[in-house]
Amino acid sequence: MPRLSSLAWSLAFGFILCCATSTFAAPDNPRKFAITNPAEADDDFAFQGEYLGTLRLPHGQLERTGLQVVAQGDGKLIATQMRGGLPGSGWNERELLELEGRREGNRAILSAGQYQITLHADNAAVVNSEGISLGSLSKVERRSATEGLPPGPLATVLFDGGTPENLKNAKINEEGYLMVGPTTAEPVEDFRMHMEFRLPYMPYARSQARANSGVYIQRRYEVQILDSFGLRPQFNDGASMYRTQPPNVNMGFPPLRWQTYDIYFTAARFDDQGNRIAQARITVLHNGIKVHDNFALPNKTGAGKPEGAEPLPTLFQDHGNPVVFRNIWIEPLGARYAATPAPASCIAF
Repeated sequence: MPRLSSLAWSLAFGFILCCATSTFAAPDNPRKFAITNPAEADDDFAFQGEYLGTLRLPHGQLERTGLQVVAQGDGKLIATQMRGGLPGSGWNERELLELEGRREGNRAILSAGQYQITLHADNAAVVNSEGISLGSLSKVERRSATEGLPPGPLATVLFDGGTPENLKNAKINEEGYLMVGPTTAEPVEDFRMHMEFRLPYMPYARSQARANSGVYIQRRYEVQILDSFGLRPQFNDGASMYRTQPPNVNMGFPPLRWQTYDIYFTAARFDDQGNRIAQARITVLHNGIKVHDNFALPNKTGAGKPEGAEPLPTLFQDHGNPVVFRNIWIEPLGARYAATPAPASCIAF
């Protein structure tokens, strides 16, 4: 992750790694270690998540501040502190501070130079390089503004907890959630789709191995599903148009929290000779915040099937990780692209 800090931000903080030991042993196959029930998670899981509050700056003024903490396995934690708040809710999308540290029993210590944050079960106490308290941040759990969004009268329900009659190769787990791997029973053209998904907790996995799935629209264009919580928006990470375009902001929530994609798609257009005359376009809202805005897709993405005039089904990709889905529905948009309203906020505590 690049470090983007103003001079004042840098002077206030700094860099160092806190070194404590952890007693939690890594599993035999760390990349595949995946927890789907919070009750079965390791002790680090309690500290992972988002924190929000007001801190005192060097000259005494108060500033809203966000913190995202990510578990890395064996007690190791990384974190990003953001000026103004959390992504999609106040952060100025420029200035941030990276911290590292470890869990020490029922607390965790994160450091950047002598600047230190002590995490407890539900709060984060912040001390500057001179040992002066700057205040504390409270742990929060955000919900997407579109979570639970009901289908409209023209929508086709793909999965609502019942029999998935409009999906092929669908499997339901013991909790009653849709598992990865199915495709829509019918091909799709211009549409609006709402879907909710939950990622497993995989602290030892990194990059593309960390809770990977995807929405393969027409089996051609993939909206990536990945646990990229706490990272800067990066190529191929969560909510990316795979191998094509990163999201403009990383709106990923921590794993084991329900998240939403609201996708507005207009298919590519072809003339009678099979020549493409208009690119496919897509808008994606991740957890209620727009991360792609009427983006023109230059071609298929990644391993997608070649572009063509024939509509194809959409695939909910099985990449070997226990990602699950609920409340999925799709409705036609018509022949022309439909602009999406900007939500008031993604925040619900």
